[in-house]
Amino acid sequence: MAAVTDRTLDTDLLRRHDVAGPRYTSYPTADRFVEAHQGAQHLQALRQRGTAQPLSVYVHIPFCEQLCYYCACNKIITKHHERAAPYLAALNVEMDLVAEAVGGLAPVSQLHLGGGSPTFLSDAELSTLMDALRRRFKLLPGAELSIEVDPRTVDLHRLAHLRLLGFNRLSFGVQDFDAAVQKAVHRVQPFAQVAALMQSARELGFASTNVDLIYGLPLQTPASFARTIAQVAELRPDRIAMYAYAHLPQRFKPQRRIVAELLPPAGDKLAMLSGAISALLGEGYTYIGMDHFALPDDPLAVAKRQGLLHRGFQGYSTQPDCDLVGLGVSSISRVGATYAQNAKTLDEYEDALHQRQLPVQRGLALTRDDLLRRAVIMALMCQGRVEFESIAASYLVDVPSYFAPELLRLTQLAAQGLVVLEPGAIQVTPLGWYFVRAVALVFDRYLQADASRERFSKII
Repeated sequence: MAAVTDRTLDTDLLRRHDVAGPRYTSYPTADRFVEAHQGAQHLQALRQRGTAQPLSVYVHIPFCEQLCYYCACNKIITKHHERAAPYLAALNVEMDLVAEAVGGLAPVSQLHLGGGSPTFLSDAELSTLMDALRRRFKLLPGAELSIEVDPRTVDLHRLAHLRLLGFNRLSFGVQDFDAAVQKAVHRVQPFAQVAALMQSARELGFASTNVDLIYGLPLQTPASFARTIAQVAELRPDRIAMYAYAHLPQRFKPQRRIVAELLPPAGDKLAMLSGAISALLGEGYTYIGMDHFALPDDPLAVAKRQGLLHRGFQGYSTQPDCDLVGLGVSSISRVGATYAQNAKTLDEYEDALHQRQLPVQRGLALTRDDLLRRAVIMALMCQGRVEFESIAASYLVDVPSYFAPELLRLTQLAAQGLVVLEPGAIQVTPLGWYFVRAVALVFDRYLQADASRERFSKII
């Protein structure tokens, strides 16, 4: 990607696109799922796919010991670790049902444990869970096995156990290193603690480490966040995910504990973003897209250069586009031309599995238009380019005619330098990568027909 000059990332352009919009880990987005799509439809989709092609598997562990006030994840706050046992039992039943539906050991090229805090589970429970997964799925040689780690819940011994279980990628939830900010969001974890864990992870041979950051938290300033960025650069993680905080207390109860008056103003958030981008590029990181960065030799950066990026519910990935099976409360599956989401409450999830029924509560069967638009949006999000001829051959449409209104709207983004409209293609510019969600949402039929975007985070 060509360098981005200071002029192109000016405040006016950042402010102009400081609007809400989807992250496009799927299209249509999850808010479009319907309750008419439940377990029977998901079961049929699983049976139709079989075991011929590799799967991606996501397992949601909802438990956390402490509440982080900014969190918008589906989680259960408890210090009672015995609550994990019945949940793991329910997961076992769900795995059985999925394995039965696909007809055997489906090959898996990617496994991710998220939450909540997967490291809420004990070493013995993590061992039991991985054994259960290996009995129902065939983890392929070289498969990407990743887990989200709360630095407050692990030490060298725990990291060594994760490595023994086969995990080769770790994602550390950091958010910010400033002590006052950490206290304001109820997540205190000193820099030295994270630094020691990062060093241990390298010594244990983990292939990749990721650090999650959030900008726009209470008491953050451009200066304080710049210090955090400098500390993260010192740790040299292979990947960095830097998310904008979306303050939606009406939707997420924990956020009601955040004092709104302590949140940084919009101008400061933009300064944090532009400052962090400049600093990370200066430290040699490659900008992957949206809010992701990687070292130049990381597989994600290599995939970006080669035009081989993919995108799913876990964000950008090097894995080829494949079906995803989501296990656990609130998890989302993508199988063929369908999406299916499990029940969002623990009681509903476990009740369904006690009856040996898939716990799907809502989902969607994609229409031809959905599939077409998904192809365009994912091409923009991953390759930064849409070739009309390729889309026309796959979906038998005349692209300029089918997307005439969208192409007209793109002329405004072209004037801003975000895209180039070629005779047979749409090309996202180096500058446009920073605003790729704004480019993608032009093709979102549902969002264009719905003026309300309050349920989404800001694009910038």
